[in-house]
Amino acid sequence: MNKIHYNISGVQNSEIKTQLKNALDKIEGVSMVNIDAGRGSIEIGYNQTTDENTIKSCIENVGCEISGKICDDSL
Repeated sequence: MNKIHYNISGVQNSEIKTQLKNALDKIEGVSMVNIDAGRGSIEIGYNQTTDENTIKSCIENVGCEISGKICDDSL
């Protein structure tokens, strides 16, 4: 499994957090989504059926902005 961790902005309330999680869960290959609204970070686990660009586009389409990548680990 691949993991990606971003700093994000735009998760002001639980409704947006839920929308973001639901949107990412719909992507084939995404197996884990952890959103920490207080820290403004998101961690996503995914397999080879999706890619980082698809995940980034999904985050941005919900209305959140990616301000930086924290890590990218392949396990």
